[in-house]
Amino acid sequence: MINQDVSNSSRIMCLFSCGAASAVATKMAIEENNKYYNKQLVIINNFVQEEHEDNLRFLHDCESWYDHKIVITKNEQYDGSIYKVFESQRMLKQKHYAPCTEKLKRQVRDRLMRDNDVIVVGFTVEEKARYERFKEATTNYSVWAPLIERDFSKADCLETLKKADIELPIMYKMGYKNNNCIGCVKGGKGYWNKIRVDFPLQFKRMSDMEQDLGEGAYLFYNQKTGKRISLKDLKPSAGNYEQEEDSQCSVMCSITPLFFKDMEGELQVTE
Repeated sequence: MINQDVSNSSRIMCLFSCGAASAVATKMAIEENNKYYNKQLVIINNFVQEEHEDNLRFLHDCESWYDHKIVITKNEQYDGSIYKVFESQRMLKQKHYAPCTEKLKRQVRDRLMRDNDVIVVGFTVEEKARYERFKEATTNYSVWAPLIERDFSKADCLETLKKADIELPIMYKMGYKNNNCIGCVKGGKGYWNKIRVDFPLQFKRMSDMEQDLGEGAYLFYNQKTGKRISLKDLKPSAGNYEQEEDSQCSVMCSITPLFFKDMEGELQVTE
């Protein structure tokens, strides 16, 4: 099936996050480009210090699967660290917005974009509504979601990687729903209690960051008392990770009025 947005584009830019969905979406884009479009195709990975070190292994495995180089980018102003973003912005998150995604991913990506590019995103069939919202907010270039075109679910993506003998990232093996940073500010109470057990040092680091920024930065809110709850005071029994909504580190996290803010910091492309 020919996608006219892709057909009319100058380049295909694949956003590879080391997540299962983006990995399979990239593979589909490569295959369809070779079959139908013959465009220049670039695969971008935004380096983030706080992701699991196994992600680099997964990235190189995917490079072999694709037979295509993945370009690793990094925002040097923040040294690719979510904590340097939090310190600079004096906040952890707002509703539907995380500054770490904007500074370390969206802004770096936008620096690399050219007029008439199309970006490949890993939205799955379960995320059609999110994909439509993202397209509405993205007016400066076209967006392509090959997983949705093929009715691929997240489970389909995991199965595709297994059939390709691509070892899943460790975070999936440990029972996490997404391959985000070790300690994502968008995670729920159950998620953070799982982080407390699996990664106690990272749990403490985020707890310390909350205390440094103050009560307004606490991740959770008690509707009954009207007070915010810090990780330090989070009860170990709170939450149920299996029932919590996925806390994806996706392009949706930067859909705010800040979306069109100019890039801050410099971009370094590392080999």
